[in-house]
Amino acid sequence: MKGRPIGGVRRAQLITTYGVGSLIAVDSESFMVAGLDRWPELGPFDQTINERRLERKFGVSCFRLPPASDSDKYGDIPVIRFPEVQSCPGCNRLARAKFFGVTRGPAKCRECDRELVPSRFVVCCAAGHIDDFPYFRWLHKGGDSKGDDSRRHELRLKAIGRSASLGDIEISCSCGVRSVTMEGALSKGALKGVSDCTGRRPWLGNIPAEHCEELPRAMQRGASGVWFSDVDSALSIPPWSEGVQQLVNRYWKSLKKAPDLRDRLEELELDNHRLFSIEEIIQAVERRRQEDAGLTDTSEAALRFDEYQALTRTTEERPGKQDFVCVPWPDESAAELAIDTVMRVKRLREVRVLKGFTRLAAPSPANSKQQASLYSPENRPDWLPAIEVIGEGVFLRLDPTRLAAWESRLQVLERVAPISSAYRDRFTRFDLVPDREIAPRLVMIHTLAHAIINEWSLDSGYPAASLRERLYVSEEMSGLLVYTATSDSAGSLGGIVAQVESGNLASSVRRAIDRMSWCSADPLCIESDTSGVDNLNRAACHSCVLLPETSCEEFNTLLDRALLCGIPEDPGLGFFTLD
Repeated sequence: MKGRPIGGVRRAQLITTYGVGSLIAVDSESFMVAGLDRWPELGPFDQTINERRLERKFGVSCFRLPPASDSDKYGDIPVIRFPEVQSCPGCNRLARAKFFGVTRGPAKCRECDRELVPSRFVVCCAAGHIDDFPYFRWLHKGGDSKGDDSRRHELRLKAIGRSASLGDIEISCSCGVRSVTMEGALSKGALKGVSDCTGRRPWLGNIPAEHCEELPRAMQRGASGVWFSDVDSALSIPPWSEGVQQLVNRYWKSLKKAPDLRDRLEELELDNHRLFSIEEIIQAVERRRQEDAGLTDTSEAALRFDEYQALTRTTEERPGKQDFVCVPWPDESAAELAIDTVMRVKRLREVRVLKGFTRLAAPSPANSKQQASLYSPENRPDWLPAIEVIGEGVFLRLDPTRLAAWESRLQVLERVAPISSAYRDRFTRFDLVPDREIAPRLVMIHTLAHAIINEWSLDSGYPAASLRERLYVSEEMSGLLVYTATSDSAGSLGGIVAQVESGNLASSVRRAIDRMSWCSADPLCIESDTSGVDNLNRAACHSCVLLPETSCEEFNTLLDRALLCGIPEDPGLGFFTLD
């Protein structure tokens, strides 16, 4: 944004923590990240990211690493001041920033010359709208607020100071109405009959507000429920991970419709490339053209199955830059645990794309219609913000035959039934059809991934928050990938692949499962009928199975450690039998 720099965050945080529509506290001020259509245009110093499968899925030409520039010409991430309502700690005046004379500079009261305090409270709705807390209507019991900025209605906010509770935050008005406190304002139905949703989307500028029938809910502006990122990701797999395809990406605009590829490659001086022959480049261009012309399935299930196939076959390291190296590791001791395939993913690249965000509830297939947009409808950009992670991992596939025999047992099906029922109820509340069936293999493999991450975080040198799971579970798939989830703090240290190459894979998996047989919260944990968000867990708590949110792709739901090692009354319930 042209003008003075306001603050700074890491680029990765603009995808996961401080993306479009989120609130950022900078010193004593508060700002909201503006929509993509207000970001600066792609400049020569901006970095683009290509991932063909995700580009087709979202209908964009590329992805963009969030810009970072000190130049006024090329700009940076634009923000707006939000909340707009501010209070003065000197005179206690409560009003929108413009009434204090605030422009682009630091927010100060023009009468007291004191720094203003942004409102602690905002209102959000499940459709993604956000606005300032309706102080006037809260004080006047839902009365008309047209005159709230006149001298007759001069609001004041005062912290009594007896405690930090909401009951000690008092709101008064010069009209003489009885003062009220913020006590109870954050409860779920507190604004019913007080204020309707205004339909505002301030991150999109001055576009008209939407009609919205959702009940707004007051929240503290720093609460996690104010903004949840909706991130999609994909691994770069062959052929798109190969060095020759990366070369083609750089020159694709010139090669896309070239009538004579050989002549065009000679013009670009690519006919004598040091790593790839002209025939290899022509073949890669033709493959890209065929891919663009075809009607390829871009659903989440199709993308995962493509990755599953790539992870179960060998991809040796070759000359030139390569984003995917996956080689098998024979391990007879792992076969005793029904692990029939072990693959060392010595190099992988994951692209994470911010496709939207939600408020009040984390994104899920059940509330997909409530995802807020990153841009205004008439100004859709040809890119989305994204980051890429270069790391390493280990892929494990469980024996499909033994898995099918186990999950057909009656006691196993009965164990998963409450989770499956709760998952259906989550969709029923939104009048939607569940997007998948919660099968025993999904809950078990997911819990196994958590157990392994917890164990390997002790042995590999990575903290648990730097490891991540990727599940490949369906009737055709029965695998999991544990890989490094960040490149800026932990990096690719080789500690994950070393868990296999050391020859201790089977023993580390055994230890991980054995840890799941006992929890410090037992017997309450193991005897739980339901637990977790929307009752989507059984025996799973922070003392045993749950991981940092960055590590779990299911938001710490669909977990039950009893499916790994059984319960005291029925040890045979678990998939694994440990001597």
